[in-house]
Amino acid sequence: MRLQSTLSVCALVVAIAPSAIRGQAAAEFRDRPHDARGWPTEAVRASHGMVTTDEALGSEAGVEILKRGGNAVDAAVAVAFALAVVEPAAGNIGGGGFMLIRLANGKTIFLDYREVAPGKASRDMYLGKDGKLDEEASVIGYKSVAMAGTVADLTLALKIYGSLKLADVMAPAIRLSENGFPVSKRLAHEFEEERSSLQRFAVSRRIFLNDGKMFQAGETFRQPELAATLKRIARNGAAEFYSGETARTIVDEMSRLGGLIALDDLARYQPKVREVLHAKYDNDGHSWEILTSPPPSSGGVAIIEALNMLQTVPLKGWDDVESIHIVAEVMRRVFADRAAYLADPDYSNVPVAGLTDPCYAKEVFATVHSQHASSSKAIKAGNPHTCGVSASTSTSPHSLVSLGEGPHTTHFSVVDAGGSAVASTYTLNDSYGSHVTSSAGFLLNDEMDDFTTHPGEPNALFGLVQSEANAIAPGHRPLSSMTPTILLRDGKLSFVTGSPGGPTIISATLLSILNWMRLGMEPQAAINAPRFHHQWLPDRILMERSFPDSLESALKTRGHATRRVGHIGIVNAIAIDPANGDRLGAADPRHDGAAVGY
Repeated sequence: MRLQSTLSVCALVVAIAPSAIRGQAAAEFRDRPHDARGWPTEAVRASHGMVTTDEALGSEAGVEILKRGGNAVDAAVAVAFALAVVEPAAGNIGGGGFMLIRLANGKTIFLDYREVAPGKASRDMYLGKDGKLDEEASVIGYKSVAMAGTVADLTLALKIYGSLKLADVMAPAIRLSENGFPVSKRLAHEFEEERSSLQRFAVSRRIFLNDGKMFQAGETFRQPELAATLKRIARNGAAEFYSGETARTIVDEMSRLGGLIALDDLARYQPKVREVLHAKYDNDGHSWEILTSPPPSSGGVAIIEALNMLQTVPLKGWDDVESIHIVAEVMRRVFADRAAYLADPDYSNVPVAGLTDPCYAKEVFATVHSQHASSSKAIKAGNPHTCGVSASTSTSPHSLVSLGEGPHTTHFSVVDAGGSAVASTYTLNDSYGSHVTSSAGFLLNDEMDDFTTHPGEPNALFGLVQSEANAIAPGHRPLSSMTPTILLRDGKLSFVTGSPGGPTIISATLLSILNWMRLGMEPQAAINAPRFHHQWLPDRILMERSFPDSLESALKTRGHATRRVGHIGIVNAIAIDPANGDRLGAADPRHDGAAVGY
């Protein structure tokens, strides 16, 4: 593969019966072949539209909109609101994220609806009088909450790029919250897992813990307060959330219970429209283009830097120790650069052009030994520069920036009949966010912990030392790993991907791209394939348990430390069959993901 060039920083919806769509989805899952783990081995195939999410009800909501003539953006907005109902751990209107749009006419848009620190936030707000970090204050309770961006983004995206009315695309979410849906075994288990933190807050205890009685699988979960809030948003738009009754409810609770968000903060919130990152490659006789996430995402820069380093490497697959060794060494170096340089671009000078330049990648890759692991103690961030410009002689930063996002974010992908696509990743940060539920019926994020809560000391969620570039300041957005990404093949839509998983978002998304673009895997195989992750520090490869022991031993022989984990990431992707244009939905079986098409 050769880097080719450049980077530019560059109707009524309720008419479809939900039971009918669920029946269709169930048939698709049942009819596909499965492996010994029960994982599907083939993607869901459809000729018109496709939606893949973590939750079947979320995917069905998107297809419902597509069938009524909505486009990919209409469906994505419907999915996001529906997931806020059926996936409380991560789906949200109380958090934020990123949305990457590629319209059928080739126009690309990146919407940054990341959470923002309130006006009363300060650099040392989580330090006690003794100068020590209060490790709970930034992750649990009202003081951990940053201003949410989801509602502002969804309404903006719909207004500019959608075709249906807000009330129409919100109808599935309102129906699900008002009428309820059956509690799955997984959701009942989540409630039990989060019980100790949720029960500390009265509204959370009442809604999610059934007032202490706990929900059992199969029981109906209704959320009337959330339904009422969604109805107000459907009538009044984003103004309801940022200056209306919902805003006043949030601010009243904040002022009484130790939070920092004020009405002025909410009124000022705006999503940012940013330039999509582009990189082009040639591989196997085809021209590929990567469309991915700019800062404050660190993921798009990291993925392009990694692909640049791997462009001449003959990858054989993930049963080959040399391929894993090389990719892990690339990850190590990419994360060293990420830690030093990535931050909110509105307040920091992020060297995107240098980090993503092929000349710089070639220099960094020259430090990789083909047979032996490096030591992260010896590997430091480089001096990124563009071709033809000498590297700076200044010393690169040595402190780390927060990795961003808790382990339970969520990603969904949408492709419509016309060929427009949306990749969106959004989060509450930790699973169930701050664990605080507003009396308006939705969970609030704990995104403040994604900032540098104590410069020079580990943050609470990931235990990493962090730098001043990501320090808390009013109006700043914390660094993120979320990486919604779209691939074009010979100028045409080819692959829509992304993942949750904190820092492992970058690795999971990168591997899905390599599986599809470089290794030529079928789409479901590209998602099922085992995953690994190296983030520079701690100095070890995380490996899913599905890797054979012999491969782990071979990596150790090369000098790698390893650690086994259950799952890395939850990739919900859509591929396009180049032969006939069919949409191939490949949802991640690691979370019983759902691909639904028509």
